[in-house]
Amino acid sequence: MNGVKTTCPYCGVGCGVVAQRDDSGAVSVRGDENHPANVGRLCVKGAALGETTCHDGRLLYPEIDGERASWEAALDAAASRLGAIIDKHGPQAVAFYASGQLLTEDYYAANKLMKGFIGAANIDTNSRLCMSSAVVGYKRAFGADAVPCSYADLEQTDLLVFVGSNAAWAHPVLYQRIAAAKQARPTMKIVVIDPRRTATCDIADLHLALAPGSDAGLFVGLLNALSDSLAPEAFDGQAQALAAAREWSVGRVAQFCGLTETEVARFYDWFLSAPTAMTLYTMGINQSSSGSDKCNAIINAHLASGNIGRPGCGPFSLTGQPNAMGGREVGGLANQLACHMGFDPADIARLGRFWGSERIAQTPGLMAVELFDAIGRGEVKAVWIMGTNPAVSLPDSDAVRQALARCELVMVSDITAQTDTANFAHFRFPALGWGEKNGTVTNSERRISRQRAFLPAPGEARPDWWIVAQMARRLGFGEAFGWQHPHEIFCEHAALSGFENDGARAFDISALASLTREAYDALAPVQWPVTIKQPQGTPRLLEAGAGWRGGRLNMVAVSPALPQARPDARYPLWLNTGRIRDQWHTMTRTGRVARLMQHQPLPQVVMHPDDAARHAVREGDLVEVASTQGFMVGWATLNDAQAPGALFAPMHWNAQFASHGRVNTLVAPVCCPHSGQPESKQTAVRLHKRRTGWQGELFCRTMPPLAPDLLWWRRALDGCLHFTLAGVASPQRWLRELAGREGWQMQYAQGEGFFHLLAWRDGALMLAFYSAARRPAVETEAIATAFAAPPANAAARHALLAGKGARHAPAKGRTICSCFGVDENAIRTAISAGCDSPGKLGDTLRCGTNCGSCIPELKALLVQTASLPEAANQAGGGERMAFELREEFIARQAGREIGR
Repeated sequence: MNGVKTTCPYCGVGCGVVAQRDDSGAVSVRGDENHPANVGRLCVKGAALGETTCHDGRLLYPEIDGERASWEAALDAAASRLGAIIDKHGPQAVAFYASGQLLTEDYYAANKLMKGFIGAANIDTNSRLCMSSAVVGYKRAFGADAVPCSYADLEQTDLLVFVGSNAAWAHPVLYQRIAAAKQARPTMKIVVIDPRRTATCDIADLHLALAPGSDAGLFVGLLNALSDSLAPEAFDGQAQALAAAREWSVGRVAQFCGLTETEVARFYDWFLSAPTAMTLYTMGINQSSSGSDKCNAIINAHLASGNIGRPGCGPFSLTGQPNAMGGREVGGLANQLACHMGFDPADIARLGRFWGSERIAQTPGLMAVELFDAIGRGEVKAVWIMGTNPAVSLPDSDAVRQALARCELVMVSDITAQTDTANFAHFRFPALGWGEKNGTVTNSERRISRQRAFLPAPGEARPDWWIVAQMARRLGFGEAFGWQHPHEIFCEHAALSGFENDGARAFDISALASLTREAYDALAPVQWPVTIKQPQGTPRLLEAGAGWRGGRLNMVAVSPALPQARPDARYPLWLNTGRIRDQWHTMTRTGRVARLMQHQPLPQVVMHPDDAARHAVREGDLVEVASTQGFMVGWATLNDAQAPGALFAPMHWNAQFASHGRVNTLVAPVCCPHSGQPESKQTAVRLHKRRTGWQGELFCRTMPPLAPDLLWWRRALDGCLHFTLAGVASPQRWLRELAGREGWQMQYAQGEGFFHLLAWRDGALMLAFYSAARRPAVETEAIATAFAAPPANAAARHALLAGKGARHAPAKGRTICSCFGVDENAIRTAISAGCDSPGKLGDTLRCGTNCGSCIPELKALLVQTASLPEAANQAGGGERMAFELREEFIARQAGREIGR
């Protein structure tokens, strides 16, 4: 079997994947060497896709109020309640909230039902949280939501600028492609603009660590520097844009951005002198109360310099989700209609003619943040949430949860049974997941690719488009939703894209409208527009220098604005939220994969050492971060790459994986007035050390009842459940009561500042617990193995009680390379043995040879290890000896057993 060619369901790079299922049902994946987006390369998340296809935790059957029901009963009841709300309160009382995880065909069906037949535009999507400012920027400049560039341009540019993008972690395959281009052509310059020194800076020639949220000032100043070379009236809005930029001298920009004049001048000189230039930007720009203006400030600079519409040029917004662009194509945002149409009378009438509906929404609907505000006020009384987790991902997430708890009707379509959002649902519909569903997605460079099914549908799960069509039939609109296969939906979507278009709308795939089922199944990746004139697609836009809906390109006057939040005496620090390397969104898929939890298994709060010292915080301390909205608890990580006065915390953790890990609880619902995108990157917060009596690690065969006063963090681990815990009161009473109820035998060891316990039943390990004043170091894999293969003798049991495995096994450190499970201690050992480059480490250990996202950390370890003085090495030996003595002490204490 050669495998099935499909597309990765994570970020917007849109990597091609070849998936195979063996006779045992195990799934393996590899990169598709023939897919133009990744040419065979995958990041660690993509490489681990096979490990996400098990049915553990899946929602497999429809549910009504938590009870299993048939599809007929669930759909009939949901449609009856939804229809009653529409009849009583009107269509504006209903809303859908969709996801960039949906396929284009699913999205099309949902948008058609809501805007075309229910008759309100209250369908929005989690793409609002990552891409909507970029959409506004493109539409204001070009007249269309049209990314002009291709990935091939990345290898042809002379200057590449990352702005608000840690692509090394968020888009690692694309980043490694850029790194290879830089290595092949060292004259290529790379600039990283980010308050943090991230892994992306590893290949940078210049890092501009500007003040949080000040990016617009830098690009407005760049426009001012470019103004002398710009022909008069080359663009609409040019005079106003230049007037707004006129006072932004290098000195003023430096002061506004917290940079030196030398840094600003160097960047401007490079941009002005580069024959070609590209700017890659993502959430660091978009997630802002002035995100749309920031996008236009970047686009203005490209228009003024001529770095647009040519090879190696352009403002390139990197998409965060696999099908955020596909959702935009079908009208998945509340302020647009299908196929890039708007709410002007001509477009409304056109869509009504095509769909044969007189119920087309007449005005834009509620955008994500205001939509959930309306739910909280009781104005929206029914919401259908598809493939996303707004109770975690939206700002002010406690208010979102309160809104859902009060909502009259909450329906959720998802693959996961337990999510923060699904817990509020009256109806739960089991959807197909990656590997099971069939359709298309569109990546960051406008490339449409196929997701193909290679797994059978589990339980009674169904495609999202089918669920929507069944609901539409019950609401009385069945004739317009009579599809039997996603191919039919795709062809209808393609036909609509060309309907009465004639080049007026950028999005046009009408040449694909007549595809046969066989041609659809075989569809190769292609970039839109795909028309009769351009049947093979269009790699680059704006080559003729004209836009859409009027023709001329447009500059937008931008007055730089700082974030609405302002640190003060009570909340003196900035908080920046974002992604980490091995996790995805709210962890409903990646959080269940053991190897994806190894690199950063706990939510970190990253801070500069100076800030840590001011707050009496040490590395590894438990800390609380609070804002006016709420608080979260995480583990302190000290790093001088973090700007002083600013913290960073990941956005992934949720109530399924942590007791107090939801970072969006802190974020205020402040949005860009043009795009509705929330300002998730800048929040004013305070920090303090969280005092605990003990911290520990718990391993268990089945989920135990946790004491209500515990802080806890769940980690995926093969073989057992694993929790990190922290508490104030001693854990001994709780654990002994638990063992007594279960009839377990207990073996424990305790001493000053530590308590270890093993619980057994009929020779099988049921629970292992280790606590100390600070989180104890234990050998996780050895403990997990003991649940399947209990220790064979007393010595091995005593070692297990000490949190250790076999005596001869070297202790493992923090995982650096998740692709091959290579830990920090193994890397340091290899460095000491003579591996003095990432390449040599890769030859010896394989680390860095797959997705490459660990290479910046390998380089850092090479520097750190080389700089360690001999005294530090000797001190490390002393620490190891102290640990070994302590282990022996624990083993001698281990003879006391209870319940024998």
